[in-house]
Amino acid sequence: MNIQTEKGLKEALVYLETGNPEQTHRIIAPLFDSDLESTELLYTTQVCTFWSGTIRNLSTMENPFERGELLLNEWKLFIPHIAKYKEYLPAFYAIQKGIFTLALDNYLKLFDQPASKFKAEIFRRAGMCYKKLGSFENASRCLTEANTLNPGQASILAELADCFSLCGNDKNAKVMFREAFFIDPEQIDIDFLDSGLIRSIIEKLSEKDYHGKQINEWIPVYGVLWGIFNIKRVMTSQEIAKLKQDIYSMEMEHKNPSCDEDTLVPRLLKSYFWLIDQYVMSHNMDTQINEILLKIKILDSNIYNLYS
Repeated sequence: MNIQTEKGLKEALVYLETGNPEQTHRIIAPLFDSDLESTELLYTTQVCTFWSGTIRNLSTMENPFERGELLLNEWKLFIPHIAKYKEYLPAFYAIQKGIFTLALDNYLKLFDQPASKFKAEIFRRAGMCYKKLGSFENASRCLTEANTLNPGQASILAELADCFSLCGNDKNAKVMFREAFFIDPEQIDIDFLDSGLIRSIIEKLSEKDYHGKQINEWIPVYGVLWGIFNIKRVMTSQEIAKLKQDIYSMEMEHKNPSCDEDTLVPRLLKSYFWLIDQYVMSHNMDTQINEILLKIKILDSNIYNLYS
């Protein structure tokens, strides 16, 4: 990168940070005349090309929630798109700051909504934006409020766990990640989870050729097998009764030849692990544990060998 390109990019990235890709492109376009082979310019141009239309569309939308949703949904599409080009981190972090600042501004406009599950989702999304912007104290405050308004939601707990881990509090993060993925892995949007604790599981599962929602379903299983979800809590008797009921329902469903095994098998395995944990903590329940281990062996012998 020559000096002129470096200077031009430094000026241009300021506009990316404010969510203005069109102005960024106007600055960098002439720089190709003197630095045609610049991978930094190419990467930044692709960033601008991707986001210019989306930013223009925002001005046609009146609802702040819909504007925020558009930005978050487009971000999920942007990640695989931009991965095709040689990475230029200053441009990536600049557009990340711009997009999540714009999204946050829209969610903040909705903070005066009456307390409800919908308001909990607003706080969750705001917390997620703060997290992406590196404002972890504000992120934690928003996510804690979301959990207060709508407790026990997997999507909220996972974001809060991610925030804890990013702040170096892996002990609390492990408890919350385990809880979130054991409750409902399908509800969790893993595209917005950034901590090394959870990304390590996601990346290993990708290497094992799991993809899409399969990854969500297998995270709690391999989180246990790989010793990451290793901090447990004692469930209440009502929770254990519900877990047993859920297991029974899934076992009955699994007998149907047309069942969705891709989803059902990891959910059963995860539930068996969960119940074994409770029996282990209760002591003197070896017979029940052995019964569940046999079920795991029949369901998936490879997982049984890794677990036992």
